[in-house]
Amino acid sequence: MKRIAFVTYAKAPNLTPDDALAITPLKERDINVTPAIWNDPAVNWKQFDAVIIRSCWDYHHQPRQFRQWLDHLKAQQITLWNPAEIVRWNMHKKYLQDLAAKGAAIPPTIWIEAETSADLFSRLNENCFEHAVIKPMISATAHQTYRTALATARADQSRLDEILRHTGVMIQKFVDEIITAGEWSLIFFAGKFSHAVLKRPRDGDFRVQADFGGTYQPHSPPPQFIEQAAAILRLFEQPLLYARVDGVDRGGRLVLIELELIEPQLFLQVEAAAPQRFAEAVATIL
Repeated sequence: MKRIAFVTYAKAPNLTPDDALAITPLKERDINVTPAIWNDPAVNWKQFDAVIIRSCWDYHHQPRQFRQWLDHLKAQQITLWNPAEIVRWNMHKKYLQDLAAKGAAIPPTIWIEAETSADLFSRLNENCFEHAVIKPMISATAHQTYRTALATARADQSRLDEILRHTGVMIQKFVDEIITAGEWSLIFFAGKFSHAVLKRPRDGDFRVQADFGGTYQPHSPPPQFIEQAAAILRLFEQPLLYARVDGVDRGGRLVLIELELIEPQLFLQVEAAAPQRFAEAVATIL
């Protein structure tokens, strides 16, 4: 029987309920899952046939240490999924700029480097952003993600300044479709589409994460969305064990909000066959 680690964090030492759904179908394929906290110094990573990042949902608070952990695994020649170089790239939201250069549709975005100054009102005005969202370059679960607008920019300046002291910032033109139509999450295993959910924010908010009152339901996306999401994944030369493509419907085109390749919730619970598909993908890469 092969042994793999599902990488988690201290607040979910025994895995999240969603990740736990994969344990039985993996065992049926002679693969034993052990939960392992990514920054636990007692873990012997060499005991595993592969290490699969699942719910290390605090990495953005410790990015330097997380990169050191990736380096540690690489130095020991430990198999990691998704691959360490992909994880490093996906940690920093400028990956969206890279994908846009290759043809992916993303919202209009202003990029500001860390430890620089930027006048928020001027930047919004120059780019005709009446409403926008401020996001740190390294972030997860909408951490330090705020709405702003021309009308409130001067009052919001201090928030921007605080983030820039620690990391770069992306300012995206606000995507109204997140509120009016919701945000799609399309989940792929080993490059093949598995299932999707449609996420909606609570009334009065724009964040779709459950931490902020967001909800989700299983939905079948239009075929063109599946193809557009798959086309983004075909831009990668390396295989991916899993990928979650988050986007909105803008005139029949999937506009990419995030490409989650590190630790996305896979929504295995929304479809009975999803844990089996994920287990089969893991068995294949092993």
